[in-house]
Amino acid sequence: MAAIPHFINGEISEQGNNTIPVINPATGETVSEVMVADQSVVDAAVMSAKSALPTWRNKEPAKRAAILREYHSLLQKNSDDICALITEEHGKTLVDAKGELQRGIENVEYATGIAEHLKGEHSRSVGPDIDSWSELAPVGVCAGITPFNFPAMVPMWMYPLAIACGNTFVLKPSEKVPSAAIKIAALFKEAGLPDGVLNVVQGDGTTSKLLLGHDEIKAASFVGSTPVARSIYSNASERGKRVQALGGAKNHAVILPDADLEAASNAIMGAAYGSCGQRCMALSVVVSVGEDTADKMAKILSEKVASLKIGPGDQNLDMGPVNSAPQLEKILDLIDQGEKQGATLLVDGRQHPSYQSPGYFLGGTLFDHVKPGMSVYDEEIFGPVLCLVRAETAAEAMEIVNGSQYGNGSCIFTRDGYSARQYADEVEAGMVGINVPLPVPVANHSFGGWKDSRFGDLAAYGPDGVAFYTRRKTITERWLSPNANSKMDFAFPGSSK
Repeated sequence: MAAIPHFINGEISEQGNNTIPVINPATGETVSEVMVADQSVVDAAVMSAKSALPTWRNKEPAKRAAILREYHSLLQKNSDDICALITEEHGKTLVDAKGELQRGIENVEYATGIAEHLKGEHSRSVGPDIDSWSELAPVGVCAGITPFNFPAMVPMWMYPLAIACGNTFVLKPSEKVPSAAIKIAALFKEAGLPDGVLNVVQGDGTTSKLLLGHDEIKAASFVGSTPVARSIYSNASERGKRVQALGGAKNHAVILPDADLEAASNAIMGAAYGSCGQRCMALSVVVSVGEDTADKMAKILSEKVASLKIGPGDQNLDMGPVNSAPQLEKILDLIDQGEKQGATLLVDGRQHPSYQSPGYFLGGTLFDHVKPGMSVYDEEIFGPVLCLVRAETAAEAMEIVNGSQYGNGSCIFTRDGYSARQYADEVEAGMVGINVPLPVPVANHSFGGWKDSRFGDLAAYGPDGVAFYTRRKTITERWLSPNANSKMDFAFPGSSK
């Protein structure tokens, strides 16, 4: 059986003795194995990145951008092959995989403008014959630990911009979806990226710890669960590393009585059940204001959820399988807890025909009368389960949303501009949608939540990404006139002196 390798110093590497099976979630069968990097493999990747750093960081930003433009073109040309790999290992439909890849490519496009993004600031004559300016210098060797739910997009939040800024990079993709990372790294080399600038090490959580604990890693990005994100942020920060760690979510949608319920329900369906709910921005809670609104939403959504088309890979399907057997077991356990704790199960995904199929399929599940304190409300389910919560007023709905420990994303559906503006002002979330169910920022903005959804001062990609992968250096320069008289001055210098 083929073993999915590492990519170190521009070459395929099969170092290491241990492997992990890679499962096709649509069949439950092992389709390949992925190698597990030990300390020697991690050392080789990091030292390759360190060796490539001096030359790469001194390369003109315009020349880095030219390589990124060629890379952008190659990603587009090879999109079908990349998406096929994503679908086989993740389980999402092909059309969803194509959407993911396109959003990742948008970040490569943003990185092609690096010459503009790295422009510093200049101030002439801040003092007598003194000028001052700032530069954005690369941080050094960077690392990225990425989750299974977006095998292409989330890595592209990290390494294209880091590399464009003059850093070198070591990526550790999820062991559940390892193939896309090798494909896109090889394409970057084909685009002209020098060896060692981008490296990929395969493995599990142990590999991640080895990588993040390496002394040569200066900045680390992580996307995953909140407990792990919190731990990584704490441990890596204590070691003096710059850390950006994105955690879990429990994203809410508020439905006001004046909303277009048909349009809102259609939007909610895609946001809640797309990719089997395995998105950190997936809608998992709908808060309807008023009993009449709640009753109508429950009826409309019940009919739509029951009609979901579920199966493997086909572009005409709405949803594929859950990614793994352990993930499916967790979801099933939470459904059981929801019933026991008093929530009303309107649509039971265990009754969908796909649930009896090989693989890790589960039909769309819908709960009503869910309340904070129930497990299905409090915990991040990361599956095709939507919870309906009822609120008497908009103020109560806001209290429910802001009472969550998470603050990744939130949205409101309404026809009233003032209500929408007030919601955007007061909701405690990093990303807000107004009649937009998945308010994932485009590449020239930045992605990041609040509260337990993000640890670290800077968000991912966009302007915050440039700031994360660079260090500001300010230069103050003086050239005296040949006729100037120099003397000692023991007072602290000031610009107005």
